[in-house]
Amino acid sequence: MRLLDRYLLRELLIPLGYCLCGFMSFWIFFDLFGELSMFQSKKLLARDIAEYYLITAPEMLVVVLPMALLLALLYALTNHARHHEITAIRAAGISLWRLCLPYLIVGFIASLLLFALNELFVPDSTDAAEQILTRRVPRPAGTLGRNQVRNLAFTNSRDARRWLIGVYNIDTAEMTNPKVVWRLSDGSSRWLSADRAERLDGVWTFYNMAEYKEAAVTNSMLVPVLQTNVLAIPQFSETPDEIKSEIKLANSIVLRGAKRADIPITEIRNYLRFHPRPSRSDGWWLYTKLHGRLAAPWTCLVVVLMAIPFGAASGRRNVFVGVASSIFICFIYFLVQQFGLALGTGGLVTPWLAAWLPNLSFALAGLWMTSRVR
Repeated sequence: MRLLDRYLLRELLIPLGYCLCGFMSFWIFFDLFGELSMFQSKKLLARDIAEYYLITAPEMLVVVLPMALLLALLYALTNHARHHEITAIRAAGISLWRLCLPYLIVGFIASLLLFALNELFVPDSTDAAEQILTRRVPRPAGTLGRNQVRNLAFTNSRDARRWLIGVYNIDTAEMTNPKVVWRLSDGSSRWLSADRAERLDGVWTFYNMAEYKEAAVTNSMLVPVLQTNVLAIPQFSETPDEIKSEIKLANSIVLRGAKRADIPITEIRNYLRFHPRPSRSDGWWLYTKLHGRLAAPWTCLVVVLMAIPFGAASGRRNVFVGVASSIFICFIYFLVQQFGLALGTGGLVTPWLAAWLPNLSFALAGLWMTSRVR
């Protein structure tokens, strides 16, 4: 790495560290001030609250990192321009794009980090934080555990199967009183009813089960065809991960209020495998969410492209101009992002364009403005 690259990175990473610490501290303090009464009502101890914020730190970092990177980069570039360092570097024959290469690499690495956090850590941290909030609250007698779902009903449109489960354990994939209905190629149907079921070696195994046949004729009677103590059915391809995705996505679609961090790409894809042809409104919402998850991490690279023309322009400017610029850019970006997602979920714009609209518009604007920097 060239000496110049090391210098530019050092001048960026130091304010970036300060910005990250400052934003995270402000976020935690502000949230603690607003939620303190809730923590007290749930009888949480100081160590519980500390653990709660440690668990939710990845979700905070996903929101804070692009803003911190933008502010740190504007501060560093404005400071370099203020002392005519950028002018001297370019006079030495180094182009603006080559000068900004370390910043682009930092933006790319930060984007990959955000993608990993969003997919691997943030979804689980939401559930873990909820468990911390309720760990000291006694549960009423007879209520189900946090990992259990009562009266779970879902349809596997891919294989034309309908499931109705009395109680489903998300962690162990155990079913109580499962019932399955599926249609055969000749138009007849099969009905399966069992006391319980579990997944052994990748195969659903039913206990004390009975199977019935329903002819294709309308209003036909159910005819018993099989009754046994144990039966493994490898044809049932539904996996625990797909069922978990079905539970989360079904609730999110109904409420239309799930946060971006709540739905990783794998769960959206699992749901779409169950429902390859969703309704128009559900399809708009699902595919906009899917492309939104893909587009969100690249915000870090986009803010680099936007910061370069704002911060690299020559002239003696106060470094606090970078602060004002970052606030303005974040505000406009947020408006464009929400406007694009609203268009996508409403079916007015193709989902991929709605999700990628902020990144595309701001990246192109940054490239155009950078080309005009003198």
